[in-house]
Amino acid sequence: MIRTLLALDGALVRGALSLVLTAEADISVVAEVDRGDGLARLIRARRPDVAVIDLDLVGTATVAGWCPLLVLVDKRRARRLHRVLVPGRPLGILGRDVAPYRVLDGVRRLARGESVIDAELVMAALTRASPLTSRETQILDLTAAGAPVAEVARALGLAPGTVRNHLGRITRKVGARTRVEAVRVAHEAGWI
Repeated sequence: MIRTLLALDGALVRGALSLVLTAEADISVVAEVDRGDGLARLIRARRPDVAVIDLDLVGTATVAGWCPLLVLVDKRRARRLHRVLVPGRPLGILGRDVAPYRVLDGVRRLARGESVIDAELVMAALTRASPLTSRETQILDLTAAGAPVAEVARALGLAPGTVRNHLGRITRKVGARTRVEAVRVAHEAGWI
């Protein structure tokens, strides 16, 4: 029996996928969540063989030590796939809009230790260049999560003025008028 954990935003999608998975004789769903906070703790507690997760729920958490992941990704956010890459561990990457049979196949292949990669997502990840530096991406990620300037500065070991300077540069680079708009633009483009 392949023990599976679902971490997907949206009760309808998560519930439908749970029904599809549990209808199979060789797959069981051991947990379902709609939030990313506490995900690592839940994976350690429930010990699934495979976790089907929405990339947006991973956030900035480190996924090292987690079980094999089947990550569902919106093509616009494909550049964020680096967050779930762990050398030496099988990984599944599929678009959010794939047919259910592809998710079933992905869960089974990951349970056997094989990787599952959607070529279109890889191409999207490679071709959508972000104008932001890695430091700017870190700052905007934390800002998008609601962290005030002082907290971002503490987390990254920077002065608050430096963070404000970066945010001003980020806002100009993405063609936004405000920080909030910069977050929205970067999120929609898949840069954060």
